Amino acid sequence: MDRKTRQSFVSLKKRLVRNFLIIIFISVLAFEGMLLYFTKYYFYTNTENVLTNQIKIASEFYSKYFSDVPLEKNIIDHVDVFWKQTTAQVQIVDLSGRVLLDSTGMENKELIKSSDFQAAIGNGKGVSIEKNSNDEKVMIVSYPLNSDKEVVGALRFITTLTAIDHNLRSITYVFLGFGLIVIIVAWIISLLLARSIVLPLKEVTTKAKRMADGDLKIRINKKRNDELGQLADTLNFMAGEIQDREKAKDDFISLVSHELRTPLTSIKGWAVTLRALGFEDRNVFHDGVTIIEKESDRLTNMVEQLLDFSSIVSGQVSIQKEKTDICQLIYYVEKQMSPRAIREKIQFQVECQELPPIDVDPDRIKQVLFNLLGNAFKFTPNDGSVLLRAFQEGKEIVISIKDTGCGISPEDLPRVKSKFYKGKNSQAQTGLGLSISDEIVKLHNGFLLIQSELGKGTEIKVKLPMSDRHAKK
Repeated sequence: MDRKTRQSFVSLKKRLVRNFLIIIFISVLAFEGMLLYFTKYYFYTNTENVLTNQIKIASEFYSKYFSDVPLEKNIIDHVDVFWKQTTAQVQIVDLSGRVLLDSTGMENKELIKSSDFQAAIGNGKGVSIEKNSNDEKVMIVSYPLNSDKEVVGALRFITTLTAIDHNLRSITYVFLGFGLIVIIVAWIISLLLARSIVLPLKEVTTKAKRMADGDLKIRINKKRNDELGQLADTLNFMAGEIQDREKAKDDFISLVSHELRTPLTSIKGWAVTLRALGFEDRNVFHDGVTIIEKESDRLTNMVEQLLDFSSIVSGQVSIQKEKTDICQLIYYVEKQMSPRAIREKIQFQVECQELPPIDVDPDRIKQVLFNLLGNAFKFTPNDGSVLLRAFQEGKEIVISIKDTGCGISPEDLPRVKSKFYKGKNSQAQTGLGLSISDEIVKLHNGFLLIQSELGKGTEIKVKLPMSDRHAKK
């Protein structure tokens, strides 16, 4: 792996770890913030509830037993009633805001105007958090003092929040400690997670680069069924396909070289022979010209097959469909192939049901049938038979070619339609006949199916779709 690639993976690992930590840090911060807020809310609310219960008892006790006596007189005679319910600082304030009594003994000449006092003299409960003269944060709960259902003053309970805030700070430190531990653990886990992502990606990238450099035998080890696993499968499949194509290309070059060399050697050999002998031996001259003609036809046929295949694979061939009577097409092929069947002493039978016309390219379908019948005759021995028949099967028209030839071996059968595949049969030339036929049938949205048994013969079915209105219900 080059330096630039290593640096890119290090950078990727850093980005992954950083992103993981940012997410975790924000999550921890938000969680601890909410936790501290609710902890503070719980402590403050609990303190407020305690003071509220205590001040309500004192206020209700006053209203029940001492409301018929003026507030100032009650303070003198029954002062302990107001603060024996609590340990908090107690203030009694008249309606003007003047402090009549403070349990701490301090004199307060300033009038009380805080929000809690205003709420209390409005015949409700008031709560406020302020700082006292010692600069301590305190909570104040105020409650009205009623006489004959009229507010005559307010009772204020004041408690310091110093201890609570101290406890909250301790809890905050604990939470921050746990948060720091969580972030450290998360950092370690992030490194491991980033490593688990970067290392497989590094392997995929390294091997993909080797594939790009031409090492197509290498394969990526698939460890998981995730996106990286799918990428590994895709790259492995791509390498396999490129290997197959490279092999097909090499096979094609080897095949063409061999197949072209044979007729060219024969043509050249006879040309040299005829030039040397001239017309002295007419039998030799006739044999030479005949062989040159046959070998030229063989070369022409090979070149036409290669051009046909190249055009079909590149998508440059378009089919010209027209309404075609399949039976007429079958009988035309019969007339063309019958002389060869007679010459090779093969029993050639043709059967065709009454079929509706379908949309096909008649010239291309003839090409398919000539290719398939040519193979059937080639691999069927003398006194063998070839049956060509056409019939309707559901919504398809089937053209079947069945012979009693040598058949195809089970290991060759799955690959006989592959490009340039000749199998174990040395009689095949380019190995393109079945491949071209299969491509033409596919262009008609049909299927080419092959069934064969070694030593007993082969049946090839061409299935072509027909329009729904002609299909059997």
